[in-house]
Amino acid sequence: MTDTPVADQTAHPGEDVAVRAAGAIPWRRAGDRLEVLLIHRPRYDDWSWPKGKLDSGETLHECASREIREEIGLDAPLGVPLGVTHYRVAAGLKSVHYWAMHVDASQRAVPDGDEVDQVHWCTPDEADVLLSNRTDVAPLEALVAAERDSALATRPLILLRHAKAKPRSSWTKAEGDRTLAATGVRQAQAVARLLQVWKPTRVVTSPWRRCVDTVLPYVRSSGVKVKVRLVDHLTEHRHSRKPHKAADVVGRLFDKRRPAVLCSHRPVLPTLLGEFRKYLEPGLDDVLPVSDPYLAPGEVIVFHVPLEGRPRVVALEQVKPFED
Repeated sequence: MTDTPVADQTAHPGEDVAVRAAGAIPWRRAGDRLEVLLIHRPRYDDWSWPKGKLDSGETLHECASREIREEIGLDAPLGVPLGVTHYRVAAGLKSVHYWAMHVDASQRAVPDGDEVDQVHWCTPDEADVLLSNRTDVAPLEALVAAERDSALATRPLILLRHAKAKPRSSWTKAEGDRTLAATGVRQAQAVARLLQVWKPTRVVTSPWRRCVDTVLPYVRSSGVKVKVRLVDHLTEHRHSRKPHKAADVVGRLFDKRRPAVLCSHRPVLPTLLGEFRKYLEPGLDDVLPVSDPYLAPGEVIVFHVPLEGRPRVVALEQVKPFED
């Protein structure tokens, strides 16, 4: 049975989503031409985007990355979000979250032979014609709009609050040595899995133990070369005396033009968020958290920054890692 699309969940206010899924639109440039990758599913005999259902113990972002790897063998960072589609399946209303995914010349899409038996690179205009379900056109239109606005080729700058630490009240040693609680250790592992979605190659962190222990699982498991920088100005004590020094760290991340994650403490977050706010495109300012605690332990905000042109944030996402 093929999926019967509906326009959007707004046509069904209050209706629960029965099935959650995620995927991506792989894209590349062939000379000056933008191309996107369609997949053919033999089960449905249709042309679609690579996607799949959310597994227990993963976020939607992790689901999208995993499905692309499993279905067509591509392991690339997720880019800007492309929105959510809704349509009906046997179980009820299904939602699919999409992201852009840039594929470079060294990567080759290989169908798994089971769920996907063909792949086809084509222009967005051709994809519009070939797509079997019209709901799949919406993320394509979002991708084309991002390309038109020079906001498709991006890198992530990720702001991370350290995972849950042991209580201050029970800690008798130096504040900078306070370690993660047992829950925080699990959160740090979840953060490591989540960061694989964007593959930052630069980690900038407060040198206090709870921040370092939050980012180390990612550094050790990333599979890419990661440069780690410890910055004293990101500690609570240094920030309380010279907050402008912590703010300067954000500006340097924009200057470096590499994907990066910045890890610090709750009291430092307002200063860092205030600096990020300076780079936001119109319409994004209202999305940033403005009240304490700003982020939960282990939570991230992903700022999508174009690779070319002036430093600016064209999209942002606030994401919690999965907690068992």
